[in-house]
Amino acid sequence: MPELLTIGYEASTIAAVTDALRAAGTALLIDVRAVPQSRKPGFSRRLLEAAMTEAGIGYVHLQPLGTPKPGRDAARAGHPAVMERIFRAHMAGDAPQAALAQARGLAAGQRACLLCFERDPAHCHRRLVAEMIAAETGQSIVHLTPAS
Repeated sequence: MPELLTIGYEASTIAAVTDALRAAGTALLIDVRAVPQSRKPGFSRRLLEAAMTEAGIGYVHLQPLGTPKPGRDAARAGHPAVMERIFRAHMAGDAPQAALAQARGLAAGQRACLLCFERDPAHCHRRLVAEMIAAETGQSIVHLTPAS
C-alpha cells in the first residue's frame, strides 16, 4: 500500500509544490479545497490542473471534502480546534462520505497527495481527511513541505 501524502501551498510557489510532488513520486493530486480558487499564482483549479498535467501528475478536485466557510474562517483566525469540530460535523453528510470513499479508493491504488492551503498540517483539515482515509486503508501518512 503506498504512503498517503499531503501538501499545503501556503508560502510556496507552484514550481516548488510541483517539485515536491515529483520528488515524492506522486501519481495523483487530490485537491480537497471547498473553493478551488487562490490569490496565489498557479493554484486556481484550471492552472493547477494544467501544471499537474504538464508534470505528469493526475489531478482531481473533491469539493465535498473541503471545509465549510465557518471552518475556513476558524482556521484563518488561528482556531484549529474549532475548524476541526466544524469539519468533523460536515463529514457526517452523505456527499462528504461519498467523496471520502472515492478518495480512499484513489489513494489505495496509487501514490496520492491531498492538497490544501495551510503549510502546517496540524492547522489544516487535509490532515483529518488523511487520517480518515488511513483509518480504513492502513496507509502511513507523510506530510510534504515544499520549499518557501
